Amino acid sequence: MSQIEIIGARQNNLKNIDVNIPKHQLIVFTGRSGSGKSSLVFNTIAAESERLLNETYSSYVQHQLTQYEKPDVDQINHLPVAMIINQKRLGGNSRSTVGTISDIYASVRLLWSRIGEPFVGYSDIFSFNNPKGMCETCSGLGYVEDIDLNELLDFDKSLNEDAIKFPSFRPDSWRGKRYLYTGLFDNDKKLKDYTKEELDTFLYTEPTKLKNPPSNWPRTAKFEGLIHRFRRSFLLNDNFEKKRFKADIDRVVTKHDCPSCHGKRLNDKVLSCKINGLNIAEFTDLPIDEAVHFLEKIDSNTAKVIIEPLKQQLQALSYIGLNYLTLSRETTTLSGGESQRIKLIRHLNSPLSDLVYIIDEPSVGLHPEDIQRINDMIESLKQKGNTVIVVEHDPDVIQTADHIIDIGPNAGKDGGEIMFEGSYQDLLTSQTSTGQALNRTHQLKDHPRATHDMFNIENISRNNLNHISTQLPKHAMTVVTGVAGSGKSSLISAAFEQEQRAIFIDQKPPHASNRSNLLTYLDIFDEVRSFFSQHTGMKKSMFSYNSEGACPECNGKGVLKTELAFMPDFSQVCEMCGGTRYRPEVLQAKVEGYSIADILALTVSEAISQFEGQDSITRPLQALANTGLQYMTLGQSLDTLSGGEIQRVKLSRYLTEDVHDYIFIFDEPTTGLHEDDLPVLIDCFNHLIDDHNTVILIEHNLTMMTQADWFIDIGPYAGDKGGQLLYSGQPAGLLNIKNSVTAKHLKRYIL
Repeated sequence: MSQIEIIGARQNNLKNIDVNIPKHQLIVFTGRSGSGKSSLVFNTIAAESERLLNETYSSYVQHQLTQYEKPDVDQINHLPVAMIINQKRLGGNSRSTVGTISDIYASVRLLWSRIGEPFVGYSDIFSFNNPKGMCETCSGLGYVEDIDLNELLDFDKSLNEDAIKFPSFRPDSWRGKRYLYTGLFDNDKKLKDYTKEELDTFLYTEPTKLKNPPSNWPRTAKFEGLIHRFRRSFLLNDNFEKKRFKADIDRVVTKHDCPSCHGKRLNDKVLSCKINGLNIAEFTDLPIDEAVHFLEKIDSNTAKVIIEPLKQQLQALSYIGLNYLTLSRETTTLSGGESQRIKLIRHLNSPLSDLVYIIDEPSVGLHPEDIQRINDMIESLKQKGNTVIVVEHDPDVIQTADHIIDIGPNAGKDGGEIMFEGSYQDLLTSQTSTGQALNRTHQLKDHPRATHDMFNIENISRNNLNHISTQLPKHAMTVVTGVAGSGKSSLISAAFEQEQRAIFIDQKPPHASNRSNLLTYLDIFDEVRSFFSQHTGMKKSMFSYNSEGACPECNGKGVLKTELAFMPDFSQVCEMCGGTRYRPEVLQAKVEGYSIADILALTVSEAISQFEGQDSITRPLQALANTGLQYMTLGQSLDTLSGGEIQRVKLSRYLTEDVHDYIFIFDEPTTGLHEDDLPVLIDCFNHLIDDHNTVILIEHNLTMMTQADWFIDIGPYAGDKGGQLLYSGQPAGLLNIKNSVTAKHLKRYIL
């Protein structure tokens, strides 16, 4: 009972492994990117715990929960309930803020209702999600949305000529026909020739039954002005279509601060209630540290029981490096690392014990200065009688482990084996790639690239930056450093956002569906289909699971899903195609023993060998392998990639192109990378620089910092305590900056 026993784990690339994980300890899983760490920790342990827990609920409740497939494992014994703290963004909508998601705002509302003056009501009235407290003009959002008629309509066209410039209002769509079939308008008349009365009817009519409508008008339908219909369909609800047409909505709709509440979300009555001169909205706009300072000045015996726990919650956010946030910050604007730390805070005060907390790379987005604080919080979870499992690459986190399990030896099909189990000291003496990487010594560049051609950054003021001016070299690697929230991203985005030759390579998922894979994103799936068509004589479209080649049973999805009213949706692999998505006759068409489905199951490195001589196919794949993603399969869906993998896939597209004199900007490109994989990424950056491009990295990783030709260090701390230019120059000079926390940790790392 003192161990979690896993027998015969074969999920993804795992090779029938057996492993015992000690309970009530901190266990860190290490290994190269793609080696199988997540397959064991998340896809096996966490998934099985969640699946078994869900089965204890009623059928109705199960239907509302995320469905987990049974992992490919023979047996798991003594498995506790799992709490997963991943890097998935908190998301939500504009009504979800740091204050609401962390439950801190509930205490803030209670405080203002108790000692705020004048008394305006109980705590519920201070909620911008409550009709009694919200601003009536913006319904508590803090902003109003206006529809730009010139973006929505082409006034030089008629309704028959597609005058409504929005995809779901085309003349042949059902929404478009709601205007063509009314009999109210001349469908061949240009909108610019409408009378004021006709235009008002077309745009602003409230839903109404038509009198004597044409015969082709639906019997039960109501006519509704275009603006009312558009607002109801796309602005008032978070539905599938709002996500589907996001780009078009962003083009048509403009946002600006509410003219009534000026972004405060609450009505005048609520905002009139103040404590020490601040209303509740002004308090939530304070950075966390300032909010704590404000609470310390409140002298009220009545409110002590509210203030002390509130201060502790805020200080916990500050302690893990989120002191630059405000309680009013929308959760949709938080990064994955920030989201993860807020989730961690929510678990710290939980009275539950004997759980297994599973944390995915808690060091992501954190400067070495902040990592010790995260380690302390993880330790506190363990001290409450829990088991903590961490997947991590950062040496400062790995060395805190009670027990380390290393998976390898390499990535993909060359991984999936247990290479090491034991303590940190034993890992250092092992011959694993992780042990060898941790033993390496590091030095700053002896001869950084010298250039006299510079980009000038002048007078930047944004967020916490105040009139910052500096410069950085062209055709070199600049690393921008500083603690999270110090102003690094603000500086670089403000300096280069108007630069036409600047390319920001971020970790946001590309706009793709679950039918998109690596080949479609790299624009070489067409080449692969042509290759099969030429060698088999079949039509090219037969080799697409989105076209004629799709399995008729599952329509090219590979699975059959049965939706049950009061039971969970039931999914099973399609028996006709075996999950390959293709028609049987397509699967029988083979070239050199491989069907199209076999090709999609190949890793990038295997495909390079298979298509040797086909440069149009192998060149993009080789570029992908050069970024360290040789373990990925060609048919892997893009929505399964991590942020770091997405960033490297995007980078690979530029490695095959003839690009010169561009500025490539990367935000934490080492995310998810093992220390042994960093040289591969460094080679990619050097390749870009050798082609006369400039590379700018916003980075916390100390190994990557040692490769810099130039440093820009922002700090010294986050939020209002940051935003200062501490250093700009060649690497060696940074070590002499006494108030730089980056310099402190870099000295430790290279000595």
